[in-house]
Amino acid sequence: MAGSSRLDFFLTRAKGLDLPSVVARARLAAQQHHRSAAVVFADMLWSAAFRDTAFNDYFELDFAMLTRAERRTFMTSPLSNHIAVRHDDPAYRDLFLDKIAFNRTFAPYLRREWLDLREAGPAELEAFGVRHPIFIGKVPTGQAGNGVERYESAAVSDWAALHRELLANGQLLVEENIRQHPVLAELCPGTVNTTRVNTFFDGEKVHLLSWAQKFGRGAVSDQPISGGFYTMLDENGHSYGAGHTGKNTNRFDVHPESGVSIHDFQLPMAAELKALVDVVGRVVPQVPYVGWDFVIGPDGPLVLEGNWVPGIYEHKPSVTGIRTGTRGRFERATGK
Repeated sequence: MAGSSRLDFFLTRAKGLDLPSVVARARLAAQQHHRSAAVVFADMLWSAAFRDTAFNDYFELDFAMLTRAERRTFMTSPLSNHIAVRHDDPAYRDLFLDKIAFNRTFAPYLRREWLDLREAGPAELEAFGVRHPIFIGKVPTGQAGNGVERYESAAVSDWAALHRELLANGQLLVEENIRQHPVLAELCPGTVNTTRVNTFFDGEKVHLLSWAQKFGRGAVSDQPISGGFYTMLDENGHSYGAGHTGKNTNRFDVHPESGVSIHDFQLPMAAELKALVDVVGRVVPQVPYVGWDFVIGPDGPLVLEGNWVPGIYEHKPSVTGIRTGTRGRFERATGK
């Protein structure tokens, strides 16, 4: 990425600086890792200015406990943004920003029925509800689980009123509720537990850069905003250890609701998911760098959505004890 673009990115972030929040993070990190709060605060500012490390990254990735060399092995949000801006063609990003456009583009790999309520009226919505007793309403441009709600057909008495409500809420996309693999349902049956896979297509090969299994807590979304957490997966789809949110000091050795071990988690159909990743990663070559969310269904994996600026999923050293990140894989695949 050009130097001016990096400067623009930094200045944009600096304008939105919430200094009290940064101070609070510095104090918490210092307390957690037994360091001076003033030293951690100064280090956070220095890292943001010169090492492409957002304040959230510094806190969530436990940089206060890592050496400079160890920090350089971790991906950060600014680094991911730089890769996306450098490689992902702006003319094609809307295919990932808009979930309806995404569904049309990746229709063969969705394995679920959906409606665009700008085209489907109340009668079609009602027929959809008859076929799918539980369905999901989504704001097409929503992120991080925002704008996603679960609906039950049995609770609907006026489909025309619901149609108007969904449109008013911006929930233009309605999808059937996804059935997940029994292994995932055992962990948390009330949430569709998704697998995040970050990839890069170099024109010949789809590189799997990192993957993580997310777990919900019963809400419609498995994002941290809804109480969700995740564990990083090894090359065979096995958990690296305890789960964590990254947002705080929580660790999850077992799922809080089901009691199922997170350490022992093995992603079902991992080979089948890798095969699907290789296929969908080639569909829009103009957007080679993507963060995908997949679901392992009872009969195989399906694609849920894609993000042209992949969020960062990394090891949390204070939870897993792993002090090396995934940055090397990203740099080798993308050429930095």
